[in-house]
Amino acid sequence: MNNFWTVLFHTYLSKLTSKQYIISTIITLLIILGLTNMTKIINFFESKSDVEKIAVMDQTDVLFPELKEQVKIINPDIQLEKANSSENELKERVSNEEIKGYLVLSLNDNQLPKAIYKANSLADTTIPGDLEAALQQINMMWTAKQLQLTEEALGKLNTPVAFEKEALNANAKTEEELNQARGLVYVLLFMIYFAVVMYANMIAMEVATEKSSRIMEILISSVSPVTQMFAKIFGIALLGLTQLALWLMIGYISIKQNINEMEGGFFTFFGFENTSLSTIIYALIFFILGYLLYATMAALLGSLVSRIEDVQQMITPLMLLVVAGFMLAIFGLGNPEASYVTITSYIPLFTPMLMFLRVGMLDLPIWEPLVGIALLIATIILLAIFGARVYKGGVLMYGKANAWKNMKKALQLSNDQ
Repeated sequence: MNNFWTVLFHTYLSKLTSKQYIISTIITLLIILGLTNMTKIINFFESKSDVEKIAVMDQTDVLFPELKEQVKIINPDIQLEKANSSENELKERVSNEEIKGYLVLSLNDNQLPKAIYKANSLADTTIPGDLEAALQQINMMWTAKQLQLTEEALGKLNTPVAFEKEALNANAKTEEELNQARGLVYVLLFMIYFAVVMYANMIAMEVATEKSSRIMEILISSVSPVTQMFAKIFGIALLGLTQLALWLMIGYISIKQNINEMEGGFFTFFGFENTSLSTIIYALIFFILGYLLYATMAALLGSLVSRIEDVQQMITPLMLLVVAGFMLAIFGLGNPEASYVTITSYIPLFTPMLMFLRVGMLDLPIWEPLVGIALLIATIILLAIFGARVYKGGVLMYGKANAWKNMKKALQLSNDQ
């Protein structure tokens, strides 16, 4: 047992102080701080932004005043100026960046507004979109006049249809609760996905590095391969929990400091205002179990290679399984009750993401997530037993990476010991 703790803390501390770990942690913290301060950042740049000037060639001599009034309502940052110069002069002004672009107004065959917007680039869709929206309002009013519609009749035409949704199940979540849950689950799915990919890859690289440097031959003389395997898995699990705790702590502090600015926007949309304790508990459970599942498989595959260059090739199928589970979960966000989501949530390789998706968005009976967790634990135990045997023989193998042949040979070596 002493050897287990020695390897565990050695793995933990060596990775904790590594440049890669520190850099990735800092970058992620900066992203978290950026997201939680998004409102302040946007307001800062908006306050510094210049008013966009647009010249208007009004060939109708009547549209410009109405357009200016409508644009002021839609986007006050757009400043319209009536152009009396030729189009060639306007093009020159655009090239010299004196104005953002210019708008040519005219009437179509039905005597309704028609416009052409010209600028150096059409990459910015906000300005032409706002100009189009303003013209649409004018077009609607002119059409109403042609049809001799009153303002009251026009208002009735624009009145949105009354359409409500009501769940018959008394325990079903409301539409607002579902939208909030969808945002929260989306964020947590990304965390589970990236954590599993990053730490599983870290374990495989750790084993392959030790084998390639022949350190493994020294280690197995004092520590059994099985002890090494589980010590590394739990050491990097502890590393992951340390990183996760740091992210959550910094995120929580930053959210608390920006609670007023975030209220009603990004913060509300992703459902962080009403996060239930059960959702957080399930997120931690599936995070840890998902990690243990894929980490065990990564340690197994990492023991089958003797060169660092072969690690990616060996664990690619494992990464594809993680990606498949993640994509199924992302597609399932729009319809968590779909049969493929329900079925795949009981497949242990996909349970960490798919069952968490269902738990977060649906009102499931308690037995469903418990069955998924039980299947996941059983699979981890079976993989651990099988993986320990493969790992025991695999760490003694050197040569070219060939998954099936090496696995068979590793099992034979394990039986001979």
